[in-house]
Amino acid sequence: MMFTNPDTEKIGQLLHQIRTIAVVGLSPNESRPSFRVAHGLQKLGYRIIPVRPMVDTVLGEQAYADLESLSELPDIVDVFRAAEHVPAIVESCIKLGIKRIWLQDDIIHEAAAVRAQMAGITVVMDRCLWRDAIQYREQNS
Repeated sequence: MMFTNPDTEKIGQLLHQIRTIAVVGLSPNESRPSFRVAHGLQKLGYRIIPVRPMVDTVLGEQAYADLESLSELPDIVDVFRAAEHVPAIVESCIKLGIKRIWLQDDIIHEAAAVRAQMAGITVVMDRCLWRDAIQYREQNS
């Protein structure tokens, strides 16, 4: 089975439905893409849940060491980790019952994406959540 991203309409529906975003690999460093994207999503009104070990807070939100430590399930997991970490993140999402996962630009792991889809998870891969959220808002305002 080959992985394909959802079509534009399904991505739009996903962006309309989500409110909380767990950002795996969210850096507290303002110059990092994960920080800029999460900050941009926060400005759009999404609630950010930082997932990064050895950090207390990022963007004014309590950080968690891993997905299993979260106090609530997010609507989506946004991944800013290297591709080799994606299978473990997918397995955590499956175990926890998280129904959506987004792999940011240049993060590609076909096998893990197919594994997630087979488990009923909506997967978007190699796209920027913030950029798509901005485009969705512009088209629907």
